[in-house]
Amino acid sequence: MALEEVQSPVSGTVWKLEKTVGDQVTSSEDILIVESMKMEIGVQSSKDGKLVELKVAEGEAVDEGDVLAIVET
Repeated sequence: MALEEVQSPVSGTVWKLEKTVGDQVTSSEDILIVESMKMEIGVQSSKDGKLVELKVAEGEAVDEGDVLAIVET
């Protein structure tokens, strides 16, 4: 199994966590939502797998490229 780092596509604030550690995720499901300039941007893994780590909490500020989650694929 490989580990994939899920990165933030933009700078903003973590608005909502959609998944919790241990959940199965698919590439079409949002793991979390980042709010930037009043827009909500869903963040997904590029592959199906299991969410093994969330590196952020709701309300936390993030920069573009920050690692938000780790998915075991």
